[in-house]
Amino acid sequence: MILKQYYLGCLAHASYLVADEKSGHAVVVDPQRDIDQYLQDAAAHGLAIKHVVLTHFHADFVAGHLELRDQCGAAICLGFRAQADYPFLPLKENDTLELGSVRLRILETPGHTPEAISILVYDLAKDGASPHAVLTGDTLFIGDVGRPDLMASAGMAAGDLAGMLYSSLRDKLLTLPDETLVYPAHGAGSMCGKNLSSDTVSTIGAQRKYNYALQPMTRDEFVRLVTADQPEAPSYFAYDAMLNRSERPRLGENLHAALRPLPLEEVLARHEAGDQLLDVRDPVEFEAAHLKGSVNIGLGGKFATWAGSLLDRSRAIVIIADPGRQEEAFVRLSRVGLDRIAGYLGDGMKALSGRSDLIARTERVSAAALAEQMDSTSPPLLLDVRGEKEWQDKRIPGSVNIPLTHLERRIAEVPRDRPLALHCASGYRSSIAASLLARHGITGVEDLVGGLAAWEAAGIPTQS
Repeated sequence: MILKQYYLGCLAHASYLVADEKSGHAVVVDPQRDIDQYLQDAAAHGLAIKHVVLTHFHADFVAGHLELRDQCGAAICLGFRAQADYPFLPLKENDTLELGSVRLRILETPGHTPEAISILVYDLAKDGASPHAVLTGDTLFIGDVGRPDLMASAGMAAGDLAGMLYSSLRDKLLTLPDETLVYPAHGAGSMCGKNLSSDTVSTIGAQRKYNYALQPMTRDEFVRLVTADQPEAPSYFAYDAMLNRSERPRLGENLHAALRPLPLEEVLARHEAGDQLLDVRDPVEFEAAHLKGSVNIGLGGKFATWAGSLLDRSRAIVIIADPGRQEEAFVRLSRVGLDRIAGYLGDGMKALSGRSDLIARTERVSAAALAEQMDSTSPPLLLDVRGEKEWQDKRIPGSVNIPLTHLERRIAEVPRDRPLALHCASGYRSSIAASLLARHGITGVEDLVGGLAAWEAAGIPTQS
């Protein structure tokens, strides 16, 4: 038996290849949209990918089920309650996919979504009675369970889904043997839960003992617990869930346009006409010099999540990148459904040589210098763009909190008549924030180098 996990750190997403080497029959579960790694591994082991299974309609990324169907003829499999625009094999309770000496058996586990399933994996050559592993999708995580509040836009109450989740966990997953391995679809950093572990595999026994949501409690207590204090869902979640149930364009259909170098004058004309300029370089490079009007979301951070949350999917995007990184930016944008890529600035920032009139910079300030400014008679307004809970837990005295995801809709709260300093945890989000403010005409902004981490490292007090 082959059971391989693929972990995509940027989206904290896990997908799986399950196969029987003797029969050569393989199944891919919850694939990312760029599918080359599955095809390469299948070819290396002489496998045919005959089925692709989505444990549910994911909201945080666009899955690669259509790409696998079109490239290798894999049949798409969904939970019995799913409704999709494309043909699929509906899987209900106790249905099986036979791969030879490997068997997949379906558990219907609604709660995170109504159509959610979990997949029991049996290695029949070793034990035909007890499952070796369970692929839990977003029903059960390591240290957490799936959030039940993402279906509000579809008219489903979080409390009702939480009640379903309680039954799925207690009546099905917790009846499995303690030694059954647990492989979820997400890990720490995902917005699909609130307390996910950085571990990528566990056991039913360990989760029974340590997972806060699996401790003995009534249904009502569970519903209150799992619906409280969930992080704000990014704005693109509903859109991606819709794409995953639709016949959408395949990855690469606009690859030619996306990887087309554009001369500077065309980039400027496109920006004037409404296209978005996305600079994907590191914040340090961006703040040193960038094209006026561009937004910085660096490839080095949670790029796809922030791009999906902050960019307008109805407007085309022009990428500004270091040479050779344009395709990476395109693929990572496509993973969250941002497919309208017009091209990239040919030669990157070198295209601005001799055009100082087009270059802007963001002032950077050290923790020590900012502390002096805050103690002066005319201190800057210190704007903390971390999440509200982060700010409540620990903050710089005198700071004001506007989370980055709220910044543009609360832009009227940002003063234009006094100095302004920004910070986040490390400097990644504050660079994005500075670029968004500049797009709204708010310039002369300072960015705290290293964010709150640098402030604390300098031994300057915080408050909580």
